[in-house]
Amino acid sequence: MKFSVKILGCSSATPTKHRNPSAQVVTMGDKMFLIDCGEGTQMQLRKYGVKFQRIEHIFISHLHGDHYLGLAGLLFTMHLFGRSAALHVYGNSVLMDILRLQLEVSATTLVYPLVFHALEPEKATVLWEDELIRISSFPLVHRVPTHGFRFEEKHELLHLNRERIEKLHIPFGELARIKRGGDYVDSHGKLHANASLTLKREAPKVFAYCSDTAYSREIVPHVAGADLLYHETTFMHDMAATAAEKQHSTTRQAAEIALEAQAKKLLIGHFSARYDDLMPLLEETRGVFERTELAEEGESYEV
Repeated sequence: MKFSVKILGCSSATPTKHRNPSAQVVTMGDKMFLIDCGEGTQMQLRKYGVKFQRIEHIFISHLHGDHYLGLAGLLFTMHLFGRSAALHVYGNSVLMDILRLQLEVSATTLVYPLVFHALEPEKATVLWEDELIRISSFPLVHRVPTHGFRFEEKHELLHLNRERIEKLHIPFGELARIKRGGDYVDSHGKLHANASLTLKREAPKVFAYCSDTAYSREIVPHVAGADLLYHETTFMHDMAATAAEKQHSTTRQAAEIALEAQAKKLLIGHFSARYDDLMPLLEETRGVFERTELAEEGESYEV
């Protein structure tokens, strides 16, 4: 399954000339999810050619403006474009009150179903899953209730050994069951084990998203083993006292979380507007966790 993360915004607090507030698109197979929706997100979706009507689920980490002020505009645009598919929004329970007020004062009745899911404030929760994907939330440590998100593959359907399938003349109607792990009994009553009919599959992949948060080792179990971990690094480590006061993380702290969680790769973002040049943040993070990359707008990162 295709599994990637596209960065639409990586700035903290306010937009800058070159960076927009937080927003990311996660693509898993034929499904597309939006994480956070800062000011200008729909412009970024257009700029980078993302077909936003395909988005069915939007996850808002918390109610600081740089993470949700673009949401109402996106919902209204979907309405004006005649969306019919249901849209699921996940966030703090107050968010629905905010959206309801904006709809009421503009005398707008959306032409599509808007389904709101209130996040549990203090515990990890499975939010949505199907046969191949599971998405869950977990609490972070910030000045308002804040959540991280974990996107994980379940075991994918097995890949068929086409040469073996053709040699045995296995009927088409049996293939879906074999992909799910079933054996095959031929017309002579001989059993063919699934392992002989399929190819070895890779381990399921995981992407974890840590929005605004103070350094906390309690995060580690929720992001453990992530193939790609996004963790905010609002400040360089010389501003650790400021980070603690504002309940944000520094470069080294994000790297320490990645190390302890045994993540395969770390993606840092949510950069303070005080930093024009981001290379010092990258270098400082790599000093602790070498497999680190900068979140750059418009770039996609494979999980």
